[in-house]
Amino acid sequence: MNFLAHVYLSGSNEQVLVGNFMGDFVKGKQFKEYPDDIKRGILLHRHIDEFTDQHNAVHQSKKRLWDKYHHYAGVIVDMFYDHFLAANWSAHHHIPLEHFSQYVYDTVLLHENILPKGVKYMMPFMIEYDWLKNYAHYEGIQRALSGMAKRTTFQSNMELAVADLKLQYNDFKNDFEAFFPDIKAFAEEWLKRN
Repeated sequence: MNFLAHVYLSGSNEQVLVGNFMGDFVKGKQFKEYPDDIKRGILLHRHIDEFTDQHNAVHQSKKRLWDKYHHYAGVIVDMFYDHFLAANWSAHHHIPLEHFSQYVYDTVLLHENILPKGVKYMMPFMIEYDWLKNYAHYEGIQRALSGMAKRTTFQSNMELAVADLKLQYNDFKNDFEAFFPDIKAFAEEWLKRN
C-alpha cells in the first residue's frame, strides 16, 4: 500500500497516523527511538506491508505487471491501489478526500520535529501537488510513478505503468476490491490488539 491507504488504515489516533505515514523512512530498530503511539504506527505500517505482500489478489495484480516491470511491480500495484481508494473515496470515508488530505498534511507537519529527513524533504512537494487527492486521477499516479522512476537505481520504466492501468483497469480494480476489505479488517484488528 502507498501513502493514502496507510493513513486511511491508521484509525483515529493522530500519532499512529504519523508513524504509519513515515513507516518507509524508518529502518530496522530505529522505530524504538520514537514515542509509543508513533512506534505503533511504524509497526502497523510494517504489518500492513507484510499482509499486503502475502495476499492473493495482490499477487494477481503483480503477476500482470511482472514481465514488464519485474520487482518494481509491487511498487506500481501499491500506487494503483491508492488510485482506486482515492477514485472511490466516498465509498470508504465520510470526510471528503480534499479535507482528509489536508488533515493528513497538517497532522504530519505538527510532528515535524520527529520526522525523518526524507519525509521533511518530501512534504513540501506532496502538499504543493496534493498527492493524496490527486491519486484519484491518472495524472496524479503518472506524476508519482515518474518521480519514483527517477529515484530508482536501475531503469524501472514505472513511468509507463499508467498505460497498463488504463488497459487492464477493471482487472486491477477487481483485485483491489477483493483485497481492500481484508486489509481493512486486518488493520482494525491489529490496532485493537496492539
